[in-house]
Amino acid sequence: MVLSKNEIKRIRSLSQKKFRDETGLFVCEGEKLVAEAVASGFRVESVYYRDEIGEEAMSRISGLSTPSPVLAVVGMPAGRGAVTPEKALEIIRKQDRSMSVPPLFLGLDGIHDPGNAGTIIRIADWFGINAVFASSGTVDIYSPKVVQATMGAVFRVKFHYTGLETLCSLLQQEGIPVFGTFLDGENIYGADLAADGPAMVVMGSESDGISRETARHTDRKLFIPSFGDSGSESLNVAVAAAISCSEFRRRCSGAR
Repeated sequence: MVLSKNEIKRIRSLSQKKFRDETGLFVCEGEKLVAEAVASGFRVESVYYRDEIGEEAMSRISGLSTPSPVLAVVGMPAGRGAVTPEKALEIIRKQDRSMSVPPLFLGLDGIHDPGNAGTIIRIADWFGINAVFASSGTVDIYSPKVVQATMGAVFRVKFHYTGLETLCSLLQQEGIPVFGTFLDGENIYGADLAADGPAMVVMGSESDGISRETARHTDRKLFIPSFGDSGSESLNVAVAAAISCSEFRRRCSGAR
C-alpha cells in the first residue's frame, strides 16, 4: 500500500487544532488506543499499518519519536466542542438523577500541559468521574500528545469545554458545592466533602492555579498537605487531581 503525498499531508495536518476542528478528525497511535477507539464505538475513518505502508511512510505520518505499528484517523464524537454553561448544568443535573452514588465532576481551569491533561483524563476514567468540564484556555483534548497520555481514556470520559467561571456560579445557585485546590486551603483529609450529593472539583493551571474569576465561585478551598520536611512548593496538577479524586471517592462512594 502506497500513501499519496496528499494523504500524508492530510494526516500530518491533524497535528494542528485548526485542521482537527475543520475536519472533525484526530489521530491516535498504537494498538491499544486504536482498539479502544473501536471498542468505544468511535468512527474510525482509516487505519494504517506499518507492515502495509512501510516504515518510511509510517514515520512521516506518525507524531511519535518511535512510530507505533498502527495509526488510525478517528472521528470526534457527536456533540464535541464547547457547550454553554447552561447546557453543562443540564448535563450535571441528568447525571445526578441517574446515579446510585453521588456523582463527581472535574473542572480544568487553564491546564496547558498535554501530558498533565491526558493524565487527568485517565485519572477521571479510573475513578469513575461522571464528566470533565474545561475552560477555553485548557489544551485541546484531541491533540496527539493528550490522546497518547490518556492511554485510551479519551474514548470513555465525557469531556466538554465551557465557560467554567459561569458554570461554577450556576452550580452554586443550584446548591451544588464547588471545591477548588489551593495552597492556602483546608486540609482535604479533614474537610467536609459533602458526601450526600453531586460535587465539582476544580483543578487550576500548572503555573497560576485556579483563575481569580473561577476562584470567586468556589465554595471550599482544599489543600493537600505535605508530610515530613518537604522541599517541594507544590504538587504536579495531575498528582493533585488523583489524590483529590481518591479522597472524594473514598468518602463518598457509599453515601447514597
